[in-house]
Amino acid sequence: MAYSPRETPDYVQLEPTAPANAAVIWLHGLGANGYDFASVPPELNLPSTLSVRFIFPHARQRPVTVNNGIVMPAWYDIQVLGGGLGVEDDAGIRESAGVIGGYIEREMAAGIASKRIVVIGFSQGGAVALHTGLRYPQRLAGVAALSSYLPLRNSLAAEAAPANRDVPVLMCHGVYDPVVPAAMGVASRNLLQQLGYAVEWHTYPMQHSVCMEEIADISRWLQVSIGP
Repeated sequence: MAYSPRETPDYVQLEPTAPANAAVIWLHGLGANGYDFASVPPELNLPSTLSVRFIFPHARQRPVTVNNGIVMPAWYDIQVLGGGLGVEDDAGIRESAGVIGGYIEREMAAGIASKRIVVIGFSQGGAVALHTGLRYPQRLAGVAALSSYLPLRNSLAAEAAPANRDVPVLMCHGVYDPVVPAAMGVASRNLLQQLGYAVEWHTYPMQHSVCMEEIADISRWLQVSIGP
């Protein structure tokens, strides 16, 4: 499927040739920007009946503690190595969740039903995708976290949205990931399952990256989650 790009200071958007009947909001990792995954949609080889608008927001610039306070695109501050271990940037995570909620609402205002909107994220973006999607008050089509983990896990049980208790969740991880160890992904998956979420889990012989086998798995999952 061909896409028409639109670039703004806040996001990159790929518009399908046919009128959009679904939307995917895809969040990049720490230090990257929305262009990081903007080349992926054509590789998903989605059927022509699934006319998806892809939105790739840019995280705002902020100092990141583990990187010596250097200012870079980040969804939240990381204060200790290990991502979800130790002290977490509660305010930063919730701020970014509010931003992504705004993108969801924008798509709904454009005529896309919430149940046809997916939030996907890689690494730090995946953490925000999980946080946002599982707490969003209206039913989404799915939430995917790639090479990522569940942030603010201790508050999820109390804050989870009833509308998304059965939302499809996809988690993918490289078994040799040195940045977000696979054990963190496994622990997050296990906790989500304990809370009653149906998590589809895939691993790949890679480090902190994305591979073509994973792209194929994401494509299949999107087609099932969004539906015809």
